[in-house]
Amino acid sequence: MKDYLKLIRVKHYLKNLLIFFPLFFSGNLFNVDLLIKTMLAFLSFCFACSIIYIINDINDREKDKLHEKKKHRPIASGKISIKKAYVTVFILCLLSIICFIISKSDIKIAIYTLIYIVINLFYSYGLKNIPLIDISILVSGFLIRVLYGGAIINVEVSNWLYLTVISMAFYLVIGKRRNEITNSNKETRKVLKYYTKEFLDKNMYMCLSLAIVFYSLWTMDYNNGKSLLIWTVPIVILICMKYSMT
Repeated sequence: MKDYLKLIRVKHYLKNLLIFFPLFFSGNLFNVDLLIKTMLAFLSFCFACSIIYIINDINDREKDKLHEKKKHRPIASGKISIKKAYVTVFILCLLSIICFIISKSDIKIAIYTLIYIVINLFYSYGLKNIPLIDISILVSGFLIRVLYGGAIINVEVSNWLYLTVISMAFYLVIGKRRNEITNSNKETRKVLKYYTKEFLDKNMYMCLSLAIVFYSLWTMDYNNGKSLLIWTVPIVILICMKYSMT
């Protein structure tokens, strides 16, 4: 069971908490019907994400065997066979569809999920090797999660929140590429040869600065400026500083 939990990347479900952002900031967090609907849609999206992770692991199994950490992944290490991995994909697909049906979501929600799956399949089958395109696809995943959350409860995502999510996502994704250059062999990911630490450093902190500015403007605009969220800006700055220290 432990190997299957690693395979479906349960720990990465934390990213999907972005789906709850529109619910929380629209003031509907304690609306039981919307909360249950969002939770079911959240599970549906999590299962869809796991499908992408498994397919990516199947395609990258030979490269992962050369990576110091990734070689311990269930498929690369041989703990889970390719056949069992595909069976898991089928089961996850059924679970995702079942959760979607129970949530009684409209077709718009399904379209967001489909878009996420399609662009990530393209990423897995080649676009991950094209510089900037690889980063943009990963960033789009964060945005889709927020738009997906808004669509579930029929709430429009504000422009400032959109810009905040995009900027912070670019910061996190570029930081991920930087860590890969620092801690791994470039041969394990072809696209790394196109990036330098200097390029990534400059763009990381440009995106971080923009994210803080956009978040600040969003808090001032939220609820016509009557919200106390503005007081969270220093906390966000400190969190970003702490993250940058690691």
